[in-house]
Amino acid sequence: MFNQQKTRIILVIAVMLIVAGFVGCSKKKASSKNRPASPKMQQQTASKSVEKPVAPEKNPIGDIPDNQAFVKYTSLQGGYELVAPEGWARTTNGMNVTFIDKLDGVSVSITSSATAPNIRSIRTNQAEKLKKTGRAVVIKGIKDVKLKGGTAILMMYESNSEPNPVTNKQVRLENNTYFYYKSGKIAELRLWAPVGADNVDQWNKISNSFRWK
Repeated sequence: MFNQQKTRIILVIAVMLIVAGFVGCSKKKASSKNRPASPKMQQQTASKSVEKPVAPEKNPIGDIPDNQAFVKYTSLQGGYELVAPEGWARTTNGMNVTFIDKLDGVSVSITSSATAPNIRSIRTNQAEKLKKTGRAVVIKGIKDVKLKGGTAILMMYESNSEPNPVTNKQVRLENNTYFYYKSGKIAELRLWAPVGADNVDQWNKISNSFRWK
């Protein structure tokens, strides 16, 4: 009889210990769920937030001089030519090319397409992709334009520049991107400078100079 009572007591104690352990585990899990994120996790979350447009410069440096000389550039691999400001740093990558001078730039990139682009396709594809991958991009307009070399589609937008590697400063940029099409290829000519810079005549000269070879 005594042995039976002792066995029952041991079983009761064992059950109580199991229940207590389960409750303690549950409280610990609930506590970790409610625990605030660590500073490192908060920083990672913040880094994924949407970038905000920076304020335009009051007196932007970026005017291309009226007496700027231009030279012809021909891409045999890309099958096109255009004029670019003389003396700007040039980088080529296959069919693509970029000319840079401080915060101003000119670039041409070539992609394949079975059909010619139109305003709707540019808005749906290139513009939407740019807003997702670019820096605080704001599309200002998309329209058909007639140039000396033929017709093209012009997309106008603003964006932030890449951060300065030393000061981390960014500048608000004005961008004009022209889309030219021929024989399954789209040439995307991008011109950019700080917002407020006066480059109307020079940009017209460059965009009108583009020719397929």
